[in-house]
Amino acid sequence: MTASLSSAPVRSQASSIESSRPVRPAILAEDLVKTYRGGVRALDGVSLAVGSGTIFGLLGPNGAGKSTTVRILATLSRADSGRAEVVGIDVARQPDRVRRLIGLVGQQGAVDSDATGRENLILQGHLYGLGGAELGRRADDLLERFGLTEAAGRIVKTWSGGMRRKLDVASGLVHQPSVLFLDEPTSGLDPEARAELWAEIERLAAGGLTILLTTHYLEEADRLAAQVAIIDRGRIVAQGTPGDLKAELHGDAIVVELRDPDRAGDGVRVLSSVAGVQDPSSEGRTLRARVGDGARVVPAVIGALDGAGLVVASVTVARPSLDDVYLRHTGRAYRPVSQEATR
Repeated sequence: MTASLSSAPVRSQASSIESSRPVRPAILAEDLVKTYRGGVRALDGVSLAVGSGTIFGLLGPNGAGKSTTVRILATLSRADSGRAEVVGIDVARQPDRVRRLIGLVGQQGAVDSDATGRENLILQGHLYGLGGAELGRRADDLLERFGLTEAAGRIVKTWSGGMRRKLDVASGLVHQPSVLFLDEPTSGLDPEARAELWAEIERLAAGGLTILLTTHYLEEADRLAAQVAIIDRGRIVAQGTPGDLKAELHGDAIVVELRDPDRAGDGVRVLSSVAGVQDPSSEGRTLRARVGDGARVVPAVIGALDGAGLVVASVTVARPSLDDVYLRHTGRAYRPVSQEATR
């Protein structure tokens, strides 16, 4: 009896100590720097932390550094400096251990178009040392999960783009990884196929899988990600929940389309003179600004522009979006496809 009584507080104390320890992120990057030939600085001090069992969105235009970040975290490239861990394992020191614990779905499909869907999953399993009846069951379960069972015996090159992308994701899950990297998973898909893949990504996260998602679709990051980091020219310029990032921009966002694109500079100067208008900017014929009360300020904006001889084609007032967050932190409107070198 004495032993039983004395052991109880010991277990309680151990449990208390364990619960007080900080939870280690599933993915951790600290000050990652990567420079390519010609002096192109792809990453310039990228730091991020991804909680276990969550979807983390790395958002930015093509060429911002998203894919380079994923390649380093997935052990396909080495940073010039900085450090990174996946599930507590250093990606540079123990890359083989990391590879056993992650799934990677790149921008370009990696499945064999001349094999069937089921054959692709079986082959992927063999690469991880799986086999036998267990691998067969795993392949069948994934085909069913992604709605591909009926097409499982068909050659993949006869499949639609949406079906092939689902097979890409399923291939990254054959070995049951702890972390899944999705690099632009819905790029090029039609809206229906994109929505179907979104739903499956949400189900995967609900089942406890940690997902790092890179995307240049603002709505994708807004819908799927619990946390978002906006990357621009190799730097993280904003990080937080989509809701918190948008809440930092008080008031409304106003967008004015002018008839004459050559007068946008004049439009910015006019908006700067209107009481209640903040951070006016222009791109082409479009003027953007933030206002405290859109319904009250819009008449004044239209009146001021009209008084300056600027013809307004349309005015839109909305709550702040991730586009507005990007504009605030970079000083320019968000463009999904950048003219910068792809990184």
